[in-house]
Amino acid sequence: MTTPDDTAALNERHRARMERKKAIIDAKIAAADKQIGIIIVNTGNGKGKSSSGFGMAIRALGHGMKVGIVQFIKGAMATGEEQFLRRFPEEVSFHAMGEGYTWETQNRERDIAKAAEAWEQAKRFLADPAIGMVVLDELNIALKYRYLDVENVIADLLERPSMQHVVITGRGAPPELIEIADTVTEMNVVKHAFKAGIAAQAGTEW
Repeated sequence: MTTPDDTAALNERHRARMERKKAIIDAKIAAADKQIGIIIVNTGNGKGKSSSGFGMAIRALGHGMKVGIVQFIKGAMATGEEQFLRRFPEEVSFHAMGEGYTWETQNRERDIAKAAEAWEQAKRFLADPAIGMVVLDELNIALKYRYLDVENVIADLLERPSMQHVVITGRGAPPELIEIADTVTEMNVVKHAFKAGIAAQAGTEW
């Protein structure tokens, strides 16, 4: 049975532990004093890569930034994020420039041509200091299949305005891109409804 003294001791240990933790975190925050645009890569086989990217786009909009979005591969069907973000044409420029997943298109040459066209649009965003965040959705797929040259892509990314953030999503991020990125998150599958025979649904998958 827990006594009042036990509870008081537990509370005091917790307070002391959080006090030490706060000192460590405060020191790290004080040391992280650079203000610069960062490259964020979301990759891995788990769900949430694009979802996170569009969440950051909305976060950037909340801070008054303009956002440029290019979707590679996707484009054959309208998604919830596209329909929502197109409501804000003054703040968001949204370009869905693919023709569907590679197993649907089954045409490598056309996929390459569409990826090159999408990258030209991406380069326009990456050259514009008025754009605070660029989201390159499924770019990793285009790089994985070598639809684009990874070294050329990296060169364009590194030449962007100094305060511009870039979010890149998709499975199979190449090691060269991971190397130059500032933040990399790998999404891992624990469970997925599709494996239980549950269809992709509006609002959760597209």
